[in-house]
Amino acid sequence: MLDKLFGRSKKKAEAEPAVYFGRYSDNNKPVEKVNRWSDAENLFKEKKYPESLDAFYEYLRDDAIDNVVHERNESSGRFQFYQGSKIVRGNYDNEHLHAEATLAKMPNPNVPVMRRLLEMNFNLYYSRYALEGEKLCMRFDSDVETASPSKLYYGLKELSTKADKQDDLLVQDFSSLQTTDTEHIIEIPAEEKEIKFQWLQKWIGETISYIKTLDPDKFSGGVAYLLLALAYRIDYLIVPEGKILHDLEKIVELYFKKNERQTTEKNRDMIDAFEKLKNRPQQEVFEALYRSRHTFAIVTPQNYKTIADAIYNASQNINWYRDNNYPSIAAQIAEYGIAYCQYSYSLPRPVTDFFHLFMMVNYGEYFNALGFNANYYNPETKQFDADKIADRVKQIINAWKPKYPNLKMKLENIKYDNMVVFNVSFTTEIEYLNIDTNR
Repeated sequence: MLDKLFGRSKKKAEAEPAVYFGRYSDNNKPVEKVNRWSDAENLFKEKKYPESLDAFYEYLRDDAIDNVVHERNESSGRFQFYQGSKIVRGNYDNEHLHAEATLAKMPNPNVPVMRRLLEMNFNLYYSRYALEGEKLCMRFDSDVETASPSKLYYGLKELSTKADKQDDLLVQDFSSLQTTDTEHIIEIPAEEKEIKFQWLQKWIGETISYIKTLDPDKFSGGVAYLLLALAYRIDYLIVPEGKILHDLEKIVELYFKKNERQTTEKNRDMIDAFEKLKNRPQQEVFEALYRSRHTFAIVTPQNYKTIADAIYNASQNINWYRDNNYPSIAAQIAEYGIAYCQYSYSLPRPVTDFFHLFMMVNYGEYFNALGFNANYYNPETKQFDADKIADRVKQIINAWKPKYPNLKMKLENIKYDNMVVFNVSFTTEIEYLNIDTNR
């Protein structure tokens, strides 16, 4: 069993297993979808509102995951779309548009719940929390003549992303509430949950054990990099939802929250939070591991210079740890630079593909445990399969060349002396990518 959990299984799948990684991104729509956004704007300006809505929902729809349904009969219609654990349902006529997501069921009135919703209402710009009978929900309403594509996009995004986050938190914080409207969630296999749980335990345990061997003051910066890289790794590779995702986001916030606290204090708080996460019952973690469809990304795209700067700035802090024989810290600082971008921004798809390859090289045992053929690096012999890595780089470039004609990576600059050298050289090549589009 341990062999299977920790990647020593000899099983090799013919095709890649249906395991998904990272957060949903809506930053990679094909040209025809982007054109439909322009159509929606132009039709709205011409006051052709039903036709504008046709174009808008077609823009939102990700054909690969069938996340949006829209039906129209002349000037009236209905729509629904998926956002994680929630379904947003709506309708419109020639005057009004209404959208709603059900959060939870409240069989009996509960003052603390209503107080929580009232307080959260003040932080909303487009939508609002509401109570209809026993049903707690979020709503968005607009006159059709003011429902521009931009207003609809940001209004429906606020509604759906907030509902997706708050439904789990409300049910866990208030025992009187009941989960509802989650039948669309896709269960993942028990074996996949078990593997993810064991590696969650393994990564947290190994990181904290190593940190305890370091001077907390002298190595405060290195410790922070280790903890943040761990959070981003769990987010991308384990892909928790619900309360576990909320806890993970709170760990990251502990470090980046602007206050007068020293890095050593922030590190201590992050370690405490990770230990609490590690001690969560297996069943709680299993409940946060599921598969769902999304329509909106929870992060936004950035100019590529922002991404390149993040990678560069992290790389500037590697040398001391590398030169003073702390290879684990040095390697994970390089990981931090690109993982921070994957966590914080909606990246162009080829950049995410390169990041995924980077993670398969660094954490091949985990991928192998899940059924992937990820033998890019042998941790026992400390040897890289340079040809296999180069082949995968070429596949990514060729796949995205039509959209990014200047996309290239100088394979001769990728070095394989050890994991630190590889991580630095590979992320440096990501830093210098040209992702100008063909449009």
